[in-house]
Amino acid sequence: MYQYDQYDQAMVDARVAEFRDQVNRRLAGEMTEDQFKPLRLKNGLYLQLHAYMLRVAVPYGTLNSAQMRMLGDIADKYDRGYGHFTTRQNIQYNWIKLEDAADILADLASVEMHAIQTSGNCIRNTTADQFAGAAADEVEDPRPYAELLRQWSTFHPEFDYLPRKFKIAIIGSDTDRAAMKLHDIGIQIVKNEAGEIGCRFYVGGGMGRTPMIAPVIGDFVPPLQMISYLEACLRVYNRYGRRDNKYKARIKILVHEIGADEYRRQVEEEFAHILTLGLEPPPAELERIEDELESEIARGNWDAVLASNRRFHQLVNRVADNPDAVFLVDRHWLLIAALWQRYGYGSERFAGVASDHRHLIKCFRSNDAEGAAVLMGSHVLKARQELVERMGTAAPAAAMAAG
Repeated sequence: MYQYDQYDQAMVDARVAEFRDQVNRRLAGEMTEDQFKPLRLKNGLYLQLHAYMLRVAVPYGTLNSAQMRMLGDIADKYDRGYGHFTTRQNIQYNWIKLEDAADILADLASVEMHAIQTSGNCIRNTTADQFAGAAADEVEDPRPYAELLRQWSTFHPEFDYLPRKFKIAIIGSDTDRAAMKLHDIGIQIVKNEAGEIGCRFYVGGGMGRTPMIAPVIGDFVPPLQMISYLEACLRVYNRYGRRDNKYKARIKILVHEIGADEYRRQVEEEFAHILTLGLEPPPAELERIEDELESEIARGNWDAVLASNRRFHQLVNRVADNPDAVFLVDRHWLLIAALWQRYGYGSERFAGVASDHRHLIKCFRSNDAEGAAVLMGSHVLKARQELVERMGTAAPAAAMAAG
């Protein structure tokens, strides 16, 4: 998964320090609730009837084991032992004390998490398909694009005070597992007849008191122009979205009232202007994000994998100590590790990882790719397809033992 660089960490740490000072001033009576409200909302802190509620972002729905443990620790230490995961890939704690809020944000920052822009009239947490990167039917992994969206939308000065909150989802397959068309903007990665990758923009979806399905506004936008097209969509909304009535302030109302065709015309006009400004991120940035999303196995960092994944380390030790595993050669170990990292506990997104290492050894001995994939804990077809592909031409057990 993506790891913070020095700029990401510095920005989050600075926000924690800033908010700690604001909380201290509020507790000291130097700031009224009306003055404090917009500041706490920028950090995901809501005031409810009996306590504060903190909403924590889980960008595009991906957690690692250290982050999951931290969320559990926060629930035990600062809440009542639990949190609530939301439909938009956040987690909420409903019994927070104001004096603990800055400490919670500092704990989150220590594992590369935050609550920035989880409330307020700004661009909220970007969501994605929960099977992103592992689904067999996806045209392309949407996570690098989702990470690019996260970086673009965080602290964006032009869209910090929109008419209303703004939610974006991105998927990479025809199956809409992220309810993308019910978002303010939904982006689907598609492939045209020439085999080129592009982004299809759906704008103006939503639920609530006026549910609407978003119409297609941009049918095929080159991936490296995705940010510019988003800028155009947001600028038109920021310019003409209603601010006099919060129940009619969402972009779905604007698209409905002026019509999809007129909204599309204005977006295309703004898009043409933005393209002259050179706002697109350099291709190297997307490549850097893609590299960060590669597993430690793909980078050959075995020590990091063993150190960060206790369950996998246990499996390695058990298999290595089993005399029946003498036939395993380097390619088997690499395959076990890669599949575990990609589809098992390495990303904390798939349950049921095998603890019965003896059955796993038998599957590799008999070249049973399907059985091995099941034991590796993947209920995603792509994992099984990959395993069959990579084991399908393997030598018989005797030859493997000799190797």
